[in-house]
Amino acid sequence: MASRFFILFSFLALFSGFTSAGLEDGDIKLEQSVCGLQEPFMFWLWSGMAGSPNADRLSGLRNVEDIAFETKDNRLLRGYRLKAAGGEGQVTAPKGYLLVMQGNAILADQIIEEFTPYSSAGFDVYIYDFRGYGRSGGKRRLKAIVSDYVEILAALNLSGYKQQFVYAMSFGGVAFLDGFESHARLDRIIVDSTPSRLSDYGCPSEYDPVNHLPEDCSHFLLIVGENDRVVPPSMSQVLVEAAQHCGAQLLRDEAFGHPFMDSDRSVHRRRMQAIEEYLLKKPGSDPNFR
Repeated sequence: MASRFFILFSFLALFSGFTSAGLEDGDIKLEQSVCGLQEPFMFWLWSGMAGSPNADRLSGLRNVEDIAFETKDNRLLRGYRLKAAGGEGQVTAPKGYLLVMQGNAILADQIIEEFTPYSSAGFDVYIYDFRGYGRSGGKRRLKAIVSDYVEILAALNLSGYKQQFVYAMSFGGVAFLDGFESHARLDRIIVDSTPSRLSDYGCPSEYDPVNHLPEDCSHFLLIVGENDRVVPPSMSQVLVEAAQHCGAQLLRDEAFGHPFMDSDRSVHRRRMQAIEEYLLKKPGSDPNFR
């Protein structure tokens, strides 16, 4: 429990007392701090909480590939791809991709195994360590991480995949939505436990996720955990209401905590099953979607 409150404290501290410096058109200095002097320090804390990469976590995981992505400022992001598999577990031509954008205290190798159902359903699954985390190079900066995912999504959408899915949780949802205007049309999107605004804590309004929703959100599902102590429902309520206004579905569950921090395995499993039902459109989708 103490660790949850520490993460919440860190999340709030990052956005308190920041300068009001906004985005600069044409600025290629991606690794500058846009949110004041505390930004590099707090990202350093978060990356430390994420821990160190450990390839042993992948032992026994079939069809996994070590991948790298070079950014426009020549940083190398490292991650993994779970390759689409057929009924016998053999690699097959993918139906589409799922890009997973994790929270800011998680590494790719810690959670990729959770997404094997998508590989089994015929999708390539991609997950990268954030810039400056785990095995990825560069400095940990908000502006740079947003830019990285604009590039990653652009590359994936030029790769010939017929279906494009994104699951973005917590800080991953911030990074995803902040770059949304640059993303091509995506088929299904889940934003899980992401705050509405950063400007409430002194950050530039250009980085408020609520300001980047499209006119049509009918391909979105937002998830809210009523038991979330990291991003409590009050922090995401404005985003949720705006997304529902443009057509998004909502899953609100009183037992859900923060992603990958649910109170017990059964609650976590129920959350992951609801995500699968939405993205893969399995029969018997969760009746709480609304």
